[in-house]
Amino acid sequence: MNAPQISPRETGLTEALDRRHLMHPFADLHHMAQSERTVIARAKGNYVWDESGRRFLDGLGGMWCSNIGHGREEMADAISEQVRTLDYYSPFDDLCNPAMADLGAKLASYAPGDLNRVIFSTCGSTAADSAIRIVHHYWHRLGQPQRQHILTRHHAYHGSTYITASLSDPGYCDGWLREEGFVHHLQSPYIYRNGRGMSEAEFCDVLIAEMRSTIESIGPDRVACFIGEPIQGSGGVIVPPAGYHQRSLELCHSYGILYISDEVVTAFGRLGHMIASEARFGITPDIITCAKGLTSGYVPLAATILSDRIHEVLSAPGAYFNNGFTYSGHPVACRAALKNIEIIEREKLCERVTRMGPLLEEVLAPLRELPLVGDVRGSRFMMCVEYVQDKEERRLFDGSTRIGKRIWRNCQKRDLLVRPLEHLNVFSPPLTLEEDEIRFIGRVMHDAVLDTADELTREGVRFG
Repeated sequence: MNAPQISPRETGLTEALDRRHLMHPFADLHHMAQSERTVIARAKGNYVWDESGRRFLDGLGGMWCSNIGHGREEMADAISEQVRTLDYYSPFDDLCNPAMADLGAKLASYAPGDLNRVIFSTCGSTAADSAIRIVHHYWHRLGQPQRQHILTRHHAYHGSTYITASLSDPGYCDGWLREEGFVHHLQSPYIYRNGRGMSEAEFCDVLIAEMRSTIESIGPDRVACFIGEPIQGSGGVIVPPAGYHQRSLELCHSYGILYISDEVVTAFGRLGHMIASEARFGITPDIITCAKGLTSGYVPLAATILSDRIHEVLSAPGAYFNNGFTYSGHPVACRAALKNIEIIEREKLCERVTRMGPLLEEVLAPLRELPLVGDVRGSRFMMCVEYVQDKEERRLFDGSTRIGKRIWRNCQKRDLLVRPLEHLNVFSPPLTLEEDEIRFIGRVMHDAVLDTADELTREGVRFG
């Protein structure tokens, strides 16, 4: 595939401007002052190119989001046409636009049960933030303002606003102020770390017992909601034991607690379903959040989908709905989402993931036998490799080793981009990967792990 052409640019200019002016999200800013930048200049299909014209397979899908692949002409046409027709107008009060209305109806058609009401925002953080504000307002309207407490989990990631960062793993807030008064972290359904020596069923029993105990200790009439990703993404692609979400939802509902399914990563095909909560995990939550694959990253957009039951309470006389954003229901973003969904449906990408996803699992599984690799886990086009210094003890490398970054660099040398997360590498490629590209990922990872093991050996680092 030939690289798409862009206008010439002075070599090194982007990196120089970046170093002088930019702060990158979720980065070690001190380390970045010394590190080189990878300047991604263009993209097409399943590939991206740097400034020099070097091509990389996009193994991380941008950021969990490039579901239909890059550079789709029909996406560009749809976005351009919408800009020419209606670039923007306010969504507040009784104003709306056709793209916004059409997308709301489309999302309701995919959502399970009576989840028929949609409020738009710009990213997964604002979608989850809106969900929490709505839950608190819902209980206030019902005359139960004491229901403020939120159950979440370790290794969660729900965003980087104040409240969503507080809902995420406490490690994300190291050195940052976070809400602790009404946020409660349950252990993660991380069987590799938390369920050693247990069967999957036994581990699930432990998790549900902990949730019940936590609810009882807080007071059931004080708990507002539970929020959970169907598969925890940035926390390490943690797949829960079978039946976990069903039992969690049943337990929450038995106490009248609302259930939020954060599908920012898992929706729109990554697990082989447009919405995974019911189709994959057998649950009908009260609220679903989504983003990322909603537009495949072409423009920012997110949605919070609510049940009719919640909406009835919010829309009863006597209060104002004080939530929303300037760009809620932005017509260009909504038109991009509609075209993106059309492509996913037309090209049967969910069916493709169901067919091709097991191959990605298959080519990564043998990495478990290599030095450094403790676990390989995930599902379909959402995978993770975890590295350990000691396989028997499952002991992690010291953070200064930067093991995930080392392997990321060795993958880049072989024309593959993956995501480094401390002691992990994560894979969330476009849903359009071909078989030879999936096998390429397996080969590159194999060689990158061995190369990294050799580097560590030469540096005198022991592992085994």
